[in-house]
Amino acid sequence: QVQLVESGGGLVQTGGSLRLSCAASKSIFSIATMGWYRQAPGKQRELVARITTSDSTNYADSVKGRFTISRDNAKNTIYLQMHSLKPEDTAVYYCNAQRPIIGMDYWGKGTLVTVSS
Repeated sequence: QVQLVESGGGLVQTGGSLRLSCAASKSIFSIATMGWYRQAPGKQRELVARITTSDSTNYADSVKGRFTISRDNAKNTIYLQMHSLKPEDTAVYYCNAQRPIIGMDYWGKGTLVTVSS
C-alpha cells in the first residue's frame, strides 16, 4: 500500500522557519517525481516545489529564494525547508508522488502550516 506521510507543520511567526518532511514507500520514491503542494482556505491547490529522481527542482515564484526542496534517497524522504515565512504561506501542505507515464499520482493527507502576523 502506498503511503506518503507528512510531518513538520505547525504554528510559526512571520519571518520564522519550518521544515516539512514526507516519507514514502521505497517502491514509489525510487521512480517518482516528488513534490509539495499547498492549499489555502478558499483557494485552489498549487505547486510549491518539486524534485525529480535526478534532483532537478522547480519552485513556485512566490517561494523562490525562501524554500528549498531536497530528497534523501536512503530514507525515502523529501524535505521542504521554509525560511522567511509569511502569513500568505499559511496553508495545508501536501506531499505528492507522481510519474504520469504510468499513471502514478499519490497524495499524502497534508500538514497544516500557520504563519501568524
